[in-house]
Amino acid sequence: MTTDCIFCQIVAGQAPARVVHQDDLVTAFWDIRPVAPVHILVVPNRHYESLREMGEGDGAVLGRIVQVANQVARQEGIDRSGYRFIVNVGPDAGQIVYHVHFHLIGGRPLGPMVLRR
Repeated sequence: MTTDCIFCQIVAGQAPARVVHQDDLVTAFWDIRPVAPVHILVVPNRHYESLREMGEGDGAVLGRIVQVANQVARQEGIDRSGYRFIVNVGPDAGQIVYHVHFHLIGGRPLGPMVLRR
């Protein structure tokens, strides 16, 4: 745990969050600035600053992240209609919290992703 990381604090129960899932590897909780009716963050409990830090030895946690995302999508009723599962890596991608986290977004038609030049 990194003491100044808000996501580490949420995982440890030291900061408030609407947690929807927690196990020994992964925690999922509602984003405080949702962009859709369902916007849940799925994070590894262990602190990784970015997806860049994850590698060969992290297959179990990455697999668990995907399993939890699918479980939470079913739980929230968006598994059939569709959802996005996005991770931002670094400042150019829009990462602002430096604890790797995946955004599970759905609950309405999201339309195409528009990339600007």
